[in-house]
Amino acid sequence: MTTTTSIEQYALIGDMRTSALVGPGGSIDWLCLPRFDSAAPFTALLGSPEHGSWSLVPASADGSGGRAAAVRRYVGDSLVLESEWITDTGTVRVRDFMPPHAPTPQVIRIVEGLYGEVAMVSRLCARPGYGRTVPWIHTVGGRAVAEAGVDALWVDTSVEQTEKEGTLTGGFRVAAGQTVAFVLSWSPSHASAPEVPDAEESLSETLEFWRDWAGQCTYDGPYREAVVRSLITLKALSYAPSGAIVAAPTTSLPEDIGGVRNWDSRYAWLRDAAATLIALLSTGYRDEAGAWRRWLLRAVAGDPESLQIMYGIFGERDLPEKELPWLPGYEGSAPVRVGNRAAEQFQLDVYGEVIDTLALAHASGIARCADTAALHQKLIQQLVRRWRDPDEGIWEVRGPRRQFVHSKVMAWVAVDRTIGLVEADVLDVDLVELVAVRDEIHAEVCAKGFDPVRNTFTPSYSSTGLDAALLLIPAVGFLPPDDSRVIGTVEAIQRELTTADGLVRRYDTPGEHAGVDGVAGGEGAFLLCSFWLVDALALIGRVDEARALFEHLMTLRSELGLLAEEYDPKAKRQLGNFPQAFSHLGLVLSALLLQQHSRPADAPAESAPLGSAPFPSHAPAA
Repeated sequence: MTTTTSIEQYALIGDMRTSALVGPGGSIDWLCLPRFDSAAPFTALLGSPEHGSWSLVPASADGSGGRAAAVRRYVGDSLVLESEWITDTGTVRVRDFMPPHAPTPQVIRIVEGLYGEVAMVSRLCARPGYGRTVPWIHTVGGRAVAEAGVDALWVDTSVEQTEKEGTLTGGFRVAAGQTVAFVLSWSPSHASAPEVPDAEESLSETLEFWRDWAGQCTYDGPYREAVVRSLITLKALSYAPSGAIVAAPTTSLPEDIGGVRNWDSRYAWLRDAAATLIALLSTGYRDEAGAWRRWLLRAVAGDPESLQIMYGIFGERDLPEKELPWLPGYEGSAPVRVGNRAAEQFQLDVYGEVIDTLALAHASGIARCADTAALHQKLIQQLVRRWRDPDEGIWEVRGPRRQFVHSKVMAWVAVDRTIGLVEADVLDVDLVELVAVRDEIHAEVCAKGFDPVRNTFTPSYSSTGLDAALLLIPAVGFLPPDDSRVIGTVEAIQRELTTADGLVRRYDTPGEHAGVDGVAGGEGAFLLCSFWLVDALALIGRVDEARALFEHLMTLRSELGLLAEEYDPKAKRQLGNFPQAFSHLGLVLSALLLQQHSRPADAPAESAPLGSAPFPSHAPAA
C-alpha cells in the first residue's frame, strides 16, 4: 500500500545539505543522506512505510500510533517544526529539526510533555538505497547503528529500543515538564562514530540561525509572513558546501496522479537557481549570490561551449536517468525516476537567465571578478553564435527542437544585459556587434513569433497554441507593458490557458503541445506561471485583478506556507515535487511587484522590481 498523505500535508525540515519531509502523523517519509541527491533511507513518500520511515507519535491502543497532530507550525521564522497531540491522558509536543552547523547531517526530535502523561512510540525503519536494503543494526559502545554499504545511521536516545527485521522500536511515557530526545546522525560507514550532540543546545543554535537569517529580509510589505516563509524555503534548498541551489528536494512526486510525469528535481538548474537568487538579492540577501557565482565558475569550468542547463550540486555533469521498479510511486504514480535526462538538452534561454543574474548581482553591489568577466564574455560569444538554433525550450520538451519564442526573448535579454555592462565599463566586448545582434533578435521575434490575427505571441515561430512563458515579455523589458502585442498576449493566455479560478497552465495538453513535450498524460496548473500572470496583469495596469489572483494563490499554500510545483483545481490539491523553488520565488517576485505598484503616485521610487532589467533597455519599437 502506498502513502495516502497529500503532498501539501508534508512539512519541510533541512540543514542546507539535505532535507526531510515530515507527515502530519509524525512520520518522516522522505530523507536523502548525506546530500539532496543521495539515495534515500526513508522513502515511504514513494511507497509504503516499509520502504523507509521514522514515526514518533502517541501510541494507540495497540501501541502502534497513527493519529494526526492537532497542531502543526514552524517555531517563528525558522525550519523547526512543532507538532502537538492531544490525547485522553495528556498533551505532548514534538519538535523536529536539522541543525545547520552539525558536522554531519542530523535529524533531532525532541518530545516534550505539556499536560498529563502520554504513551509514545518511536518506530525507525531505515531502508537505504531508496527503500531497497535492510540495514545491519547493531550496537557500538552502547549506541545503535544501522549500516548498509557506505552509510551508517547512528540512533541516540535514552529510550530502550528493540530491533526486529531491521526496524528499531521503542515505547516510552512522557509526563508534563519532561523531555525525551532522539538524534539520528549520518556518517560514512567506514568512519568513526559521530559525537552525540546536546539536543537542547542544538535546538537553541538552530533557532538562532534561522532568526538571524530571516531578520535580514528587507521586505516589509503586506505579505511579509508569506514572503519570509518562501525565502526560508529557498534558503533551505541551497547546498551550503558548494553554493548550488536545487529546484526541489524530492523526486517523482507526480504532475498527474497515477501518471508518468514524474521527474527528479534534486539538481541545480541554472534557470531555477538564477531566479532564486534574483528573489534573494531583491530582499536583502547577497551571500547566496556570491556562493552561487563561485559554484557557477566551477561547474561551467573552462568549457562554456558545453554549457548544460543543470548540474549536480557539486557541478557534476553526468546525471543519468534511471527507474526504480521496486518502488510503486506516490499514490501509484510510476515510474519512480532518479537522475534527469534533461541535463542533455539544449535550452537557449539559460544564457539569458544566467547573464541577467550576473548583471543584477553587479547592480546589487557584488563586485565582479576577472573570472566572472571571462566567463560572461565566453557565454555571450557562444550565444551570439547559437541564438538562431532551435532548442528544447524552458519546459524541457522531449520532442523535436523548435524555434521557441521565449528562448529567443531570453537570448535578447542576455545580449541586452551585456550591453548594459559594456556601457557601464564593466565588460570589454564589441558594443557595435552586440547592438546589431540585439536588434536582429528583436526584429525576428516580432516578425516570426507573433500572430497578428490573434494578436498574441506564439510558442514557436509560425505555430499556434499558447505558452505561459510569453507572460515574461514585459517583465524582462523586451516590449513595454502598454504595447498592444503584450496586452493581447496576456489576454489570450487568460482566455485559453487559465482554469476556472484563474490559474495558469504551461501550455495545452492534450493538443498541439502533447506531441511537443513527448510525454503522455496531463498536468495541473503551474504555480509559477500563475504568479507570472499576477506580474503581467500588474505591469499592464490591472493591479486590482493582479492582487486578487495573488491573494487566491496565497490560499493554495499548505497550512505551513509551502507550495509544490503545480495545483489541481478540480481535486483541490498540490502536485509535483515539493516544495518547489519556482513556486516560492514566484511568490516573492509577485509580492514585491505588487508592493511597488501599490505606491502612491507621489511616493519616491523604490529599487527595481524583482526580475526587471538592472540596466535601461534600448529595445527597438519594432
